Amino acid sequence: MNLPNKLTMGRIILVPLFTAAALIPFPLHYLAALVIFAAASITDLFDGRIARKRGLVTDFGKFADPLADKILVLAALLCFVQNGLCDCVAVTLVLLREFSVTSIRLIAAAKGEVVAANIWGKVKTVTQMTAVIVILAVQSALGFLSLADIPLPEFANTIIFWSGETLIWISTVFAVISGVIYLKQNWKFIENI
Repeated sequence: MNLPNKLTMGRIILVPLFTAAALIPFPLHYLAALVIFAAASITDLFDGRIARKRGLVTDFGKFADPLADKILVLAALLCFVQNGLCDCVAVTLVLLREFSVTSIRLIAAAKGEVVAANIWGKVKTVTQMTAVIVILAVQSALGFLSLADIPLPEFANTIIFWSGETLIWISTVFAVISGVIYLKQNWKFIENI
């Protein structure tokens, strides 16, 4: 397995650690989740660049890299729903998009073709990872305030929730747009099923 594919697999391996950090309420657990998520996100930045620069692009990488992104981001979004940091409607739309796109990829693979991510999928991933990182950073800051026993006024919690929700919805809009474009570009794989 080449280095880019190892980075991709590393991103998948970090998901259970991230999930545990996000869901187990220990002091500054959101900070731990942020560090793990950021580390995983950085592997996404480098695996594709290294693969293209060194001529190490593989069919496995074309398929596994976007799959690893989906697993990481969906784990974060599901943790957010569990912890009351976002509602499930946006997450449901993202799940619908991801299952649809992955289904098309599997159909294409069964026909001997590999469908790589397009620019809209990359924009979607960047907006999702940015939203997750910002939300985790804010929750980490709140954790520090809590440890210092500094209370926030109730309206601050409402503003924080809706700011995070707005970021999630912006990334969801990009997810839906990229999904529609992906379906349109790859309709040939499903029109004769």
